[in-house]
Parts: sequence; structure tokens; C-alpha cells
Amino acid sequence: MGFDRVAFTLFGKPIYWYGIIIGSALLLGVWTAMLREKRAKLPKDTAIDLTLVCAPVAIVFARLYYVAFEWRSFASNPLAVFDIRSGGLAIYGALIGGALALAFVSRRKKIRYAALLDLVAPSLALGQGIGRWGNFCNQEAFGALVTNERFQFFPACVYIDRLQEWHMATFFYESAWCLALWLLLEILVRKGAFDKRRPGDVFAWYVLLYSAERAVVEGLRTDSLYAGRVRISQALSLLAMLVIAAWFFLRAARAQKRPVVPFVCALVSVGLSLAGALGLFAMSALMMIPCNLVGIVSCAVLYRSVPYVESAVSHT
Repeated sequence: MGFDRVAFTLFGKPIYWYGIIIGSALLLGVWTAMLREKRAKLPKDTAIDLTLVCAPVAIVFARLYYVAFEWRSFASNPLAVFDIRSGGLAIYGALIGGALALAFVSRRKKIRYAALLDLVAPSLALGQGIGRWGNFCNQEAFGALVTNERFQFFPACVYIDRLQEWHMATFFYESAWCLALWLLLEILVRKGAFDKRRPGDVFAWYVLLYSAERAVVEGLRTDSLYAGRVRISQALSLLAMLVIAAWFFLRAARAQKRPVVPFVCALVSVGLSLAGALGLFAMSALMMIPCNLVGIVSCAVLYRSVPYVESAVSHT
């Protein structure tokens, strides 16, 4: 089948599709954030200021995260750490770095941190949905081998040239989910679904819904980053879901409400997935789907318990 990773050459240097796609994802994310910042009553050019500070930091952390858990691939040639043209960026590293840089911007501009998180959340989903196609160009982030010829077609599977095999198109599964998540958040924000809710809620739902998907898809991949036998991104995703559930429950408790049943359901369902991810008992990635769906529904019930109105711009 074959696919040339090089889009074109410029002054004798190859320009890769991977970089073009990641750059396009960044630009579209910034553009959509600029459209939302006025509605959020944030200062003009907030999205651009965030990008100038957060994007470089996010890229550095994305690489550091990847290298930290894949050091055996760089130990013999440390200079390869600086070569990101062939891939090797981890989204969770980017999120950690971006969150730290966002805190810096929040303090400097005296804008509520949670409001900035809400501004970038839909753009993150959009950027991830587009950026995953960079993995297609690099023929990476694919899943398990598929030998049944009935399923050897795209987008169910992707053909990996260097292996001459069909594998699960996990990059596409995540791309489709992230684009759907972006569309959902964008629609809800435009319709004012979060207007009478606490700042930070848009980001919380991004984390919850993305994590539910990532925990499943990560379990299908063949190139996960590990700590021992644990897939790091899978475990982090499930922990993030539990944190969101606990946060929603604590907010309800402060409002003198006790939605104990949905909270227990969230803990049990997501906890089972986490136990499986940690290897405490055998659980396939597909078995996590119903558990995570129960977790999402339970969090939705928790979330409905307490409306919260607060200024998005005031800094505390």
C-alpha cells in the first residue's frame, strides 16, 4: 500500500505530514478558542496568549514524558531525544505541561484558572482528534494484529507497511471519539449548558469523557508506555475518572446533598477497570467499556445534584 511520510521538501529539508497535521491541529484549536473567548467574557487575545506560552511548554513535556517511560530506546543515543520528527510525543505529558503553563498565565493576567481550563477544553479535544492522523502518517499508535480477513479494512484496521500486517486502527478510534467529544462540548458551550455551572466544569467533562475512551483504546494498543506491567496512560485515565467522580460528589455534599448511590456506582465500576489495568485480575480492554459507561452515567447523576453560579473572570 505504501505511504510517504514526507509531504514535500523545503530548501533540501523534508517536511513531514506528521508536523503539518500537528501544526494544523494547533491552529484550528486556537481559532475555535478565539471564537469562544468572547462568549466566556475573557479579555481579547487570551487564546493567543495562552498558545504562545502553553504550546512550547506542552511540546517539551510531551517529549519528556515519552522519553521518561521509553528511555531504553534512547539510552544508546541520547541525542535522539531531540528528534521529534518521527513522533514520540505523549498527550498526558502535554496536558501536564500545558496545565502548569496555564497556571502561570492565570496568575500573570489575573484570570481565574478554571475559566482558562474551560476555554481550552474543547480545543484540546479537537486538536487530539486531528492530531491522531499524524500517527497514521507515521504508522504508529496502532493496535493488536488482526488475522481475520473479514475485518481487514479501514477504519476497522490499518495496514502497517513495515510489518506487512493488518492491525487495529486504534489511532482512528481515538480520533473519532475526540472529534465527537469536541462537537459535544462545543454545542453545549454555545447553548449555554455550563453558564450556570461552576468554572472548570467544561474541562472536568473533557477529562472524564476522554479518560473513559483512552482507558479502553490504550488497552488495545501495542506501543503503550509501561511502568512494570502497568500501562501508564490507562491507569492515569482511570484515576482521572475517579478524581472527577469524587469532585462532583464533594460538591454535592457541600450543598447538603448526599448522592451516595451514584458515587458508589462510579467508584465500583471505574475501580474494577482500574484493578484490571493494574493486573489485580484479568480484564480485557473491551470489558472496561461497560464499566466506564456506568462510571460516566454515575458522574452525570452526581453532576446534576448541584448547580453553581460564579464569575468566570474574577481571580482567586
